[in-house]
Amino acid sequence: MTGPLDGIRIIDLTAMISGPLATMMLADQGAEVIKVENPAGGDFTRSAANRQGDMSALYLNNNRNKKSVALNLKEPEGREALLKLVATADVFVQNFRPGVIERMGLGEEDLRKVAPDLIMVSISGFGDSGPYAQRPVYDPLIQGLSGLATVQAGSDGRRPQLVRTILPDKLTGVTAAQAITAALFARERTGEAQHVRLSMLDAIIAFLWSSDMGSQTFVHADLPQQEAASFQDLIYETTTGYITIAVQNDREWQALIRAVSRPEWAEDPRFKTAELRQQNIDARLELIQSVIRTESAEHWLAVLEKEQVPCAPVLTRTQMLNHPQVQANELLVNYDHPNAGTVRQTRGPARFSRSAKQQYQGAPALGQHTRALLKDCDYSDKEIEAMITSGAASDPGH
Repeated sequence: MTGPLDGIRIIDLTAMISGPLATMMLADQGAEVIKVENPAGGDFTRSAANRQGDMSALYLNNNRNKKSVALNLKEPEGREALLKLVATADVFVQNFRPGVIERMGLGEEDLRKVAPDLIMVSISGFGDSGPYAQRPVYDPLIQGLSGLATVQAGSDGRRPQLVRTILPDKLTGVTAAQAITAALFARERTGEAQHVRLSMLDAIIAFLWSSDMGSQTFVHADLPQQEAASFQDLIYETTTGYITIAVQNDREWQALIRAVSRPEWAEDPRFKTAELRQQNIDARLELIQSVIRTESAEHWLAVLEKEQVPCAPVLTRTQMLNHPQVQANELLVNYDHPNAGTVRQTRGPARFSRSAKQQYQGAPALGQHTRALLKDCDYSDKEIEAMITSGAASDPGH
């Protein structure tokens, strides 16, 4: 496919979410991504629930526009085949625990012998060194260690809560994709290739710092406990559902007062300034909720929009699909997958004015492109058949 990364070849040894999401983003932007999987089942997400036609939604939603080669990297023939693929590549991405890729004989020194200009990318859970480096990692562990679960709770003194989506995994994927493009750009300018290292823990702590680490920003002797701005969400109940209202500045506060017909709020000393409104946020939100619950969502959205108060309906995931703004953005695309049938996904969120409209190819079957890509590396049909027979490689026909 064409796109801003057309001509870039990426060898992808990642599994689960963070790495596959990163490389799918790059595949959506035109890179040729070759996903290398173990013949014995491949990426674990292939076996996840919610599946159709022997394809799981989780695998489909993180691996489209890729090619799959099934190689047993424990076998010398499998490693040799991988190195031949690496010799043709620009980027190599893996998310094994620190040290594993070196023990496989596929560390940076080994790869640069066949591809001196290769950009190598290593994604870890906790980091390359330190007391947690060799521990198994899953998203909740990062949410806990990074402080995210406490941020989600609203205060250091309240019971921590997990964000109900795998934010560390997905944010690490987005961060990795950006870092890979930066490394490609740097290589284009300087001719030098780099090894990009990224941990889920680092990605989340850096993400939190921009808005949630104010008490930790100024260096002094004692760090205050992070108090909650409010224990109430900006979600308001109406007679027909829920809406959200977000009011920041004086103009928006006065517009809200007009919309709800409560002129006395303008004279309330607790709400005279933005600072006072923040200090008295619980009282302010309780007042707003007491009014909003008296009418329908449709009524309030119309009144609030007329006064230009920032607001929106709170939708379920299924309701979101048909919202006029989502439809206007042409974000959702349907296409036919040879195994899973008709699939609905989002397009890549960034649109490029000088690139052709994105075309989508569904996530590949395990080893779907093994034969074709090994042939491109000058393997004969006989040699490929021997590798498949020995278990060093596989394709869907075996």
